[in-house]
Amino acid sequence: MRIIAGQWRGRKFRFPPLDIRPTPDRVRETLFNWLAPYIQGARCLDLFAGSGALGLEALSRGAAEVTFVEQVRGAAAAIEQLLTAWQATGGSVRCEEAVRHLSAGPPAHAFNVVFLDPPYGSGVLARCAELLEHGWLATGARIYAEQARRDPLPAMPASWESLRSGTAGEVGYHLYSRGATQ
Repeated sequence: MRIIAGQWRGRKFRFPPLDIRPTPDRVRETLFNWLAPYIQGARCLDLFAGSGALGLEALSRGAAEVTFVEQVRGAAAAIEQLLTAWQATGGSVRCEEAVRHLSAGPPAHAFNVVFLDPPYGSGVLARCAELLEHGWLATGARIYAEQARRDPLPAMPASWESLRSGTAGEVGYHLYSRGATQ
């Protein structure tokens, strides 16, 4: 894996040989082109962080902070090690299951960008989207959702406006904006 742009541009990293499916470089590049006006200074939440590629890319491009949530201890530890080795500021890792993390209640400050990339076929995308609506998202937040291309997209909250979507190989990816609560 490599960081595409920002202060760590071109930096390569590895993650443990776990059952993790990182977002492909091509999809990350498209996503961050879409998010370019929103990343600088943003508070980001990387749910189902896996390799940490999305959150690391956000930090590299100027996000103020990224909270990585990953339930696999080896993956969470690898992200922590990268943050330390790269002397990254603004990154924090929570080794916890994403639905449990969201169910515990919202943070003191809502997030501007959320990466929602659950394991394919897990069926938790809609549940996480619903939980995010309970104080986790700032008005105007951008939410990235990824799933298997072949799977139908579940209904998203009414306050989320679909902005863009695309496919690449087996990946279906979608960008939403959260408007005022309806």
